[in-house]
Amino acid sequence: MIAILVSYKSENGAARGFAEEMESSGLAAQVRAEDGCIRYDYYVPLGDPDGLLLSEGWRDQAALDAHRDGAVMQKIKALRTEKYPLTMSAELYQPYTES
Repeated sequence: MIAILVSYKSENGAARGFAEEMESSGLAAQVRAEDGCIRYDYYVPLGDPDGLLLSEGWRDQAALDAHRDGAVMQKIKALRTEKYPLTMSAELYQPYTES
């Protein structure tokens, strides 16, 4: 599995509004239904009302690539940049196997 942790920052609660719209619009459900999606969940950090975390899990690189190149991701990018001006950073965690 490939895990990704995305951190969003905003002002005036925009990050939480983004997550709420992702859920209410069905975009998050569409991502969760994509082949290879294991996890796609939003979390609000305690003590940071302008922060938002997204925890993603993907079966493999091919599934992640298909998600990134897909139509749903284009809708998410538009929502994130046009309606909810968010800054973001992402951390990618690759599988680790100890021998």
